[in-house]
Order: sequence, then structure tokens, then C-alpha cells
Amino acid sequence: MRDMRPIEGACAWVGRDMASSDRWVRRLSEEHIDELDRALAGVETLGLGWREITAEDFPLPGMTDLIEDIRTELEDGSGIMKLKGLPVGNYSEERLQKLYYGLAVNIGRPVFQNKRGELMRFIRDEGGDVGKRYGQIEGGDGDDKPFLSSYARTLNNGALRFHTDRTDVVGLLCVRQAASGGVSRICSSVKVMNEMLDRHPDLARALFEPICRSRLGEEAETADVTYDLPVFGIRDGRFTSHFSMTYIEAAQKVADVPRLTDRQAEALAMLAELANELAFDMRFEPGDIQLLNSHVTYHARTPFEDDKSTGHDRMLMRVWLAMPNSRALPDDHRVLWGNVGAGMVRGGIGQIDG
Repeated sequence: MRDMRPIEGACAWVGRDMASSDRWVRRLSEEHIDELDRALAGVETLGLGWREITAEDFPLPGMTDLIEDIRTELEDGSGIMKLKGLPVGNYSEERLQKLYYGLAVNIGRPVFQNKRGELMRFIRDEGGDVGKRYGQIEGGDGDDKPFLSSYARTLNNGALRFHTDRTDVVGLLCVRQAASGGVSRICSSVKVMNEMLDRHPDLARALFEPICRSRLGEEAETADVTYDLPVFGIRDGRFTSHFSMTYIEAAQKVADVPRLTDRQAEALAMLAELANELAFDMRFEPGDIQLLNSHVTYHARTPFEDDKSTGHDRMLMRVWLAMPNSRALPDDHRVLWGNVGAGMVRGGIGQIDG
């Protein structure tokens, strides 16, 4: 791997520094809220459902500088952004969907989040049978417990390990927060790679080599639809990482998939340890919008407990965005992303090429 060297810059950060920084935080002003409300009134006058809204239908001329700032910070800066101050309590769920989707289509191009063609997903605890609805392997976790797909794990109240989503940028709007837990954990995947190169370069090298993943819960109902992809990639000096232990573990349950080597297993364990070491915690408040560049960050979630009687039942609205200023990806990433050129519409589930 000729380009296997540390990458410096704003994307290679340590969590403790970001926790004390406001470079990645913006607050929506009264003028911004007023403009969002005017655009919302416009699409309602047109009778548009949220899925039909385009940037032309939802003009935000007074937010042009903020939107460009968001795009730049996500792609060329830290890779994370939090917008604060959206008064979510002022809107019905239906109107909030239209407003959030209208803002999203001004930032990027929404892509499908599942094989059912959803462009927005409510992230909340959907109960104990999520595996039956969203993918599981019976008895796959030992003790007769089913092994849940990554998609199913997102929709219960358990912890989520560090991972990336299959999109340039993932956006989460907090509508309601849990009574306890549900803390978002974020780290720089670039810094993780740099630390691996410094501490154990042979293990870092292992993650530039292909590792088998399963499409369980994405395109496939079963775990035996697989593909090979490195965890780390670099093109033109720009980094990308696609990582989820759940997809790797699901592939390992398929009989004819090669077993992870000791070196690969050790490298993946080191990645997880470093992600925890280098991360910082961010608790969502209602009205916060978190935007993460999947190429340069990993994110996780602590378990949570809801209390519907007090209105503390955690619910987030999620969008996946292909970005107009995105980086080019290595050619071997085409198996997952479809398009690898800079600024292309790509990613998502079942994304049509081009």
C-alpha cells in the first residue's frame, strides 16, 4: 500500500480537544428559523409531501453561507457538525419531516437507507422483535440468541459499537431524548489510522487489505451475500473508512467465507480500542442536528431507557446524504459505493449508478 502514511489536518483530531472546542457547533438564528418557516409554508401551499420536496421547492437564500460552511467543515474540516436551536416543539411530526427534509436537500442529495427505499428513517426503540423484521441469524449469538443485523440493532435500545453508515454524510435530528442514556460517541477514523500506523504499522497494513462483509439486513435477507472491502482506503491523499464489526461478524458465520486471520482479528480489535480511547461523548438535546462525514469519523451510541409517561422516548429523524463536494474514493470501493468519483451521487442501499 504505497499511500499508507499518516494524514494530518483538521480531520485528525482527538476527542478531548473536540469536546472543548466549538469549531463544529453552529446555532440557528431567529432569521434562519424564520426562513425555514417561510420555505415550509411554501411547500405546504404547493401541497407537497416531504418525499417530493426539492431544493428548488424549499429555497433558503439567507442560509447559503451557513450551508456552504457546513459542507466545508464536513469535507475539509473536522468531519462533524452540530446545528443547535431548531424549535422542534413548534411543529407536528409531519411538518417537522417536511422542514428537516427541505433543509437536507439543500445540503446534499438524500439516498436510500434500506431496500424498501426509505429516504428518511425514524431511529427509535421498536421493540424486541426487530431482528425478525430487519434481519437476524437464528441462534447466531450463542445461547440460542439471534444475531441481529446492523439495521436491527439501530432500532432497539441497546448500545451500538463504533461504525460508519453507507453514505457520505449521515444527519440526525433529535426530536425527543431518552430518559437516560442514548449518548452519541464520535471519533476521528483518520486519527485511529494514524495511531495504528504509529503504534503497530503491520496491523494498520492489515486494514488496507480486503475483509469480507455480509449484506445481511441491507440488500439481503440472509448472511451469505457477501463482498470484500478494505477498512481503510486512501485516494489522492484523502482518507476513507467503512467499518462495522456486525457486517464482518455476519460474514464469518457463512460456511465458505475465509476465517479472519489472527492478524486481521488483532487489527480490528486494536481499531475498536483506539476508537474508544480517542472518542468524545455528545448528548443530543431536542432540536440538535448532528451531521457526520462517514469517510473520516466513526460513531457509536450508549444504551438508553425510555419513559413515555414523561415524553422521554428517544426519537431521531435520520437522513443519508450524498454530498456535492465529496472526495474521490479508491476504485475497489465501487463494490459498496457504486460511484467513486468526487461529487458523485453514491452510497445508500440499492443506489442507481449515476
